[in-house]
Amino acid sequence: MEFLNYAFMQRALLAAVLVGITAPAVGIYLVQRRQALMGDGIGHVAMTGVGLGFLLSFSPVWMATAVSVLGAVLMELIRWYGRTRGDIALAMLFYGGMAGGVMLINLAPGGSNANLTSYLFGSLSTVSHSDVVAICVLATFVLLVTLGLRRQLFAVSQDEEFARVTGLPVRALNLLTAVTAAVTVTVAMRVVGLLLVSALMVVPVAAAQQLTRSFTATFAVAVAIGVAVTVGGTVTSYYQDVPPGATIVLLTIAGFVALTLAAGPLARRRARAAAAAHPAGDPAECSIPVTRAAGDEVGV
Repeated sequence: MEFLNYAFMQRALLAAVLVGITAPAVGIYLVQRRQALMGDGIGHVAMTGVGLGFLLSFSPVWMATAVSVLGAVLMELIRWYGRTRGDIALAMLFYGGMAGGVMLINLAPGGSNANLTSYLFGSLSTVSHSDVVAICVLATFVLLVTLGLRRQLFAVSQDEEFARVTGLPVRALNLLTAVTAAVTVTVAMRVVGLLLVSALMVVPVAAAQQLTRSFTATFAVAVAIGVAVTVGGTVTSYYQDVPPGATIVLLTIAGFVALTLAAGPLARRRARAAAAAHPAGDPAECSIPVTRAAGDEVGV
């Protein structure tokens, strides 16, 4: 535990815990909306913000946040109005964001592509005190949205038309989801990296879904997996001198594979338990099921 004696590791671990919480908290809504790769696209756009921060000698984290939010809003507008050419517009936005970041950072005084490495793939030693402050503020916003509006966001993610009929402001909630995803990308970029953050938003959720059936349980398990892999990857990176972002993502995928293998026997055990509870010929099999209250199925 000697790594806790170093200030940079204390900052890195705090950032890792916050990333492990926020990334799956947003990712669960993206998975429900079938927008699993949205985080990857926002990460490309955020590169322009990082480059602009270097060029203007301003905090790359806050500049990346501003540019990412703008990019996320544009992505939602393209999704609404783009129709058949929407995919082309999104491709130009993503790759333009990446190219813009590389160009701007090379135009910055003393800038080079090497400066982008810690933002693209994460770095423990470069997480500064100001970065931690920014990550804490942004993570607080993400958690307030994802937990405070979980019922509304889940409803919109499941069925936009039904949510609209019930009176929910669907477009406003979609925009809020996109903005929250953009903020999450900038929260995670110092630990996981812009090019790998999407995996941390999606894979823990997919892993949790192998074991859970309700939204609440999936949310809790996904966050637990996110914290475990980010902390584990950060500590492993310190001892083995390997890139933290790649280590975290590989641990996340390993967790998904392990839970997928465990899900089969667990499902069979549940099936046997259900069969034992209602043996063949039991009159309960033909009885009318008890009506469930609203929200029982999703568990929100």
